[in-house]
Amino acid sequence: MTKILIVLAIALLFEALGVVILKRGIDQITVGEKARQGGEIKVSLPVVLRLVGHGFMNAAVLLGVLFEAIFFAGLLILMGHKDISFVWPLTSLSMVMTTLAAIVLLGEKVSGTRWAGVVMMMLGAALITWSEQKKEAERGVAKPPTANVSEIK
Repeated sequence: MTKILIVLAIALLFEALGVVILKRGIDQITVGEKARQGGEIKVSLPVVLRLVGHGFMNAAVLLGVLFEAIFFAGLLILMGHKDISFVWPLTSLSMVMTTLAAIVLLGEKVSGTRWAGVVMMMLGAALITWSEQKKEAERGVAKPPTANVSEIK
């Protein structure tokens, strides 16, 4: 279980950094588009294609995508070893790490209400982890099923 949690923590770190770096890159890209359109981006196919094109040339966007890919690889490893009902809810912890990264790296201000939500996610993740440990403990205590020789014929 410890190895799984270490892989999860590393994957979530890359997720949080990836999201924050993507945000920084997207902000760099959209500055020019906002200036071009007079302050607010009006969404249209040409605008989206232009922004995507700029994204392929923006180092922050590319680094953010790389970090998200590393997170995804970690997620695949976790799903290969544990139930999805255990792994997927724990990925919500990335919101905790992303909130912290946004404060430190982007200077965002986070309200008390948002922190309350973060605490609730942490409590939910703790319950899920506890339930997985309980499940593993029950498996260790339970006797493996035995086959009756007369049933095998």
